[in-house]
Amino acid sequence: MKTLLNPARVDFVTLKLFCAIVQSGSITKGASECNLALSAASRRISEFEETVGVALLDRSVKGVTLTSAGHAVMQHALRLFQGFEQLSNELSGYSKGIKGHVRLWANMSALTEFLPKALASFLKDHPDIQVEVEEQLSGDIVRALMDGIADIGVFAEGPITTGLETKIMGRDQLVIACSNIHALSKRKRITFDECLEYDFVGLNRGSSLLELTSRSAEKLGKQMRLRIQVRSYDAMCQMIAVNLGIGVLPLQACAAQIKALNLKTIHLDDHWANRNLLVAMKANINQSPATNLLSQFLLGFN
Repeated sequence: MKTLLNPARVDFVTLKLFCAIVQSGSITKGASECNLALSAASRRISEFEETVGVALLDRSVKGVTLTSAGHAVMQHALRLFQGFEQLSNELSGYSKGIKGHVRLWANMSALTEFLPKALASFLKDHPDIQVEVEEQLSGDIVRALMDGIADIGVFAEGPITTGLETKIMGRDQLVIACSNIHALSKRKRITFDECLEYDFVGLNRGSSLLELTSRSAEKLGKQMRLRIQVRSYDAMCQMIAVNLGIGVLPLQACAAQIKALNLKTIHLDDHWANRNLLVAMKANINQSPATNLLSQFLLGFN
């Protein structure tokens, strides 16, 4: 039976050398970047491959390329170095008097609508806490929380949240938006089923909003006619304004764009149009005091 890789037999000098070789495409250049003799570098890589029991590099006169196993090693090595960089940054913050560091990942709706005022108020009261904010898709936020890359996630209800502790932060009302010359512009209320007769402007694949609307269409035995897909609500509004399609948008998050572009909004009668915005953390682990403080603040912020 083959034994598992012993982490004690893989040192960071070798991992750094491996990454340098891959990025430069040459053992010679990689050895030079790591201030190692070529013979020593070659020996380290050979011993590394012997340890893992599989070739990591394909060698040729033109240089080196990764094998399939080498790709996996490279991905894990980069994650390790990224983790140490984050650790260094956090420790640097403590040395400068920053007493807490929270990694907050949020989706577009939360960042546009809820978080700016909430974070401004929190940081005013707690200047000794640093909050690192990233905008990500809801599904990616869930994975980041489970992997320990993010401490707190704020996202729209929809993705599977097994293994997370979630609480409702607020509600996110979805509406249909269209141009003032669209065939639906005179409507006050509508069902999603009726909307499926028209072209849509939507977000790119991976968006929780796109997944929600696509699943709703499938339950009706239909498909959305996605004419254009973009990366932001602002771009959606711009496309809708020139009558390239209708779109499902969070009303509060897009209020400014809707007003500026003179878009028409139509109440969506479907039950899923009022979705919850969640604050989530990984369950059953001890969170830092700063993380707990921010999560409780977000839940109580109006």
